[in-house]
Amino acid sequence: MNPPAGAPADAPAVGGGRIGLVVLDMAGTTVADGGLVEQAFAAAARELGVEPDSADHAAKLEYVRATMGESKISVFRHLFGEERLAQQANVAFEKAYGTLVDGGRIAPVPGAREAIEELADDGRTVVLTTGFARVTQDAILDALGWRDLVGLTLCPADAGGRGRPYPDMVLAALLRTGAADGVRDVAVAGDTAYDMLSGVRAGASVVAGVLTGAHGDAALREAGATHVLGSVAELPALLRGVG
Repeated sequence: MNPPAGAPADAPAVGGGRIGLVVLDMAGTTVADGGLVEQAFAAAARELGVEPDSADHAAKLEYVRATMGESKISVFRHLFGEERLAQQANVAFEKAYGTLVDGGRIAPVPGAREAIEELADDGRTVVLTTGFARVTQDAILDALGWRDLVGLTLCPADAGGRGRPYPDMVLAALLRTGAADGVRDVAVAGDTAYDMLSGVRAGASVVAGVLTGAHGDAALREAGATHVLGSVAELPALLRGVG
C-alpha cells in the first residue's frame, strides 16, 4: 500500500485499528505565540541576574531554542542547576508568559480550531498537551476561548511531572480517556523534535510533525516523525487516509 499524502516513502503502516485518540501540542502546533517563549525567558533570565546580551544569556537562549517542547521546569533545572533557582526562573517565566498572553499576544494557528472540530466530528477524541505549567495552559485556553473545545487538557504535572520527550502525557491521555484500544491507535502531532520523541516512545502509529513552530522538516524526521505536514489543518485528512 502506498503511504498517505505527506508521508515519507518509508513511513510505517498504521497497525491494527482505527485512530481513536489524537494528542496535540499547543504552542507552535495549534497555538501561534509569535516567539513569546523567548521573550518570557528573557524576563526570567533577568530576574536571576543573567546579563542581557552577554555570552551567558546567548548560550542559555540557544538551549531554550534547542529544547522547545520540553517541560519548562526541566529546561530551567538544566540551565540553573540548583532547584531553588530553577523554580524561581520557572515562576518568573510563567508570570511573564501569562502577562503576554493576557495582552492578546497569541492566536490560533490558522485552521487549528477547525481541525480539532473535524477530528471530533470524525469520532476521534482530541487531547491538548503542553510543556507549560497548568496556570499558563489555562491562561492560553481562556485567551483563545478554548476551555470547552476538548474534553481533556494535560500539562506535565497532570502526568506525574515528566514532560516531553517522555511519553507520559500521551500515555496519560490514553489512560484517562480510554479513547483507543491501544497505543497503536493513537496519533500525536507537534512542532518540535521533543513532540516526535514523545510520540515514538509512547508507541503511537502516527507521529506527525508540523512546520508552524520551532523545528524544521529534517529535525522532525530525525526525531521519528512518520509524517511532516504544513500545519495541523492537514491532520484530519491524513488520518482519514490511515484509519
